[in-house]
Amino acid sequence: MLPEEKEILVTRASMPSYEEFIEEIKPIWETAWMTNMGEFHDRLKEQLKEYLKVRNLLLFVNGHMALEMALQAMNLTGEVITTPFSFASTTHAIVRNNLTPVFCDIREDDYTIDADKIEELITEKTSAILPVHVYGNVCDVDKIERIAAKYNLKVIYDAAHAFGVEVNGRGIGTYGDASMFSFHATKVYNTIEGGAVAFHDPSLEILFNYLKNFGITGKESVEYIGGNAKMNEFQAAMGICNLRHVDDNIEKRRLVSERYRERLSGIPGIRLTGPKEGIRPNYAYFPVVFDGFPLTRNEVYDLLASHHIFARKYFYPLITDFDCYRERFKGVSLPKAKKAADSVLTLPLYAELSLDQVDRICDIIINAG
Repeated sequence: MLPEEKEILVTRASMPSYEEFIEEIKPIWETAWMTNMGEFHDRLKEQLKEYLKVRNLLLFVNGHMALEMALQAMNLTGEVITTPFSFASTTHAIVRNNLTPVFCDIREDDYTIDADKIEELITEKTSAILPVHVYGNVCDVDKIERIAAKYNLKVIYDAAHAFGVEVNGRGIGTYGDASMFSFHATKVYNTIEGGAVAFHDPSLEILFNYLKNFGITGKESVEYIGGNAKMNEFQAAMGICNLRHVDDNIEKRRLVSERYRERLSGIPGIRLTGPKEGIRPNYAYFPVVFDGFPLTRNEVYDLLASHHIFARKYFYPLITDFDCYRERFKGVSLPKAKKAADSVLTLPLYAELSLDQVDRICDIIINAG
């Protein structure tokens, strides 16, 4: 491999310096307190409440368990309306709570659930809506709120892609009954693994804490069927370190995104999306739609891979096409989501990606046209 063809992955975890992290975790050796909501856990929780502009927030071992337990805490039954254009976790969390996912098609301009189609899917069995903020693009939160109020439905957002996103200065985690954030290593902000739930009703805090600790409510009592979903102290320490640098990293991601936009805008057969007015974006991903381009999305993917550049077909396949769901949802028509799954490619994007590397990626794509 030539030096100029150094491998580029679709993402790379942001980390503090080795020295900063080691200094941060030194007290753990003094206390030997590594889990069960210790000092680092509680510090990070309070810092994230402030950063995300939410009143109520609890930490979890990962985003998926956070979402599963958010659904469990709402005591839902029957059907949950959601999107097929998401990561597997979204639907798995519904199904693992013995609920039935009902899929709604998406908007072409931002890939989020089409709020105009939600109401026609509501039945007497519907108990909640689970929309997803895709690539950091914000759902139509106002319309979803009106629909939920009209039909007395819970709204639990999958905000795994939306860390730090704001709508007219309002933290994205303040919408709906709850919002799940993922702090996986590949995200804009990470705690190695990890996640959180921001929630509206403060009385849920006690229940969440029980659920994430096996349902244990006392020394000799277990009142709920819970799991083990506690964030440990090393995760929290990494989160404390990374939170110091997250705004700088988002700024670096902005520069990368703007370079992509500068190079790829206006090219026939390539469609880009951008942040909408009033939204503070986090530049989580850079999705590109190849529709009418001389190469298909898959051909562009293969071309980049031949140059040791690894983009991602994200999200592909649709959740309804997964082996574990295909038979159950055979015949469900989701044309816009299907088109997105077949045509979107997310290009490499992370804080340390250089503009020269961005130019290299763009040159390959443009020359292929």
